[in-house]
Amino acid sequence: MAKQPLAYSRTEAAHMACCGLTTLHEAIAVGALRAKKLGRKTLIMSDDLEAWLNSLPSAKEAA
Repeated sequence: MAKQPLAYSRTEAAHMACCGLTTLHEAIAVGALRAKKLGRKTLIMSDDLEAWLNSLPSAKEAA
């Protein structure tokens, strides 16, 4: 069984969340998704990505 990474790059996080980089950047900018810095690299912790996805409205609520 493959182990889940602790953190993702912005590109990896967008891929895992099935969204674009712009959507991911906007979520970080408004504080909906927490990001960390490691030097120049931006990392999104897997727990933070999951929490952000879980906080999104259901399809029924969004319609």
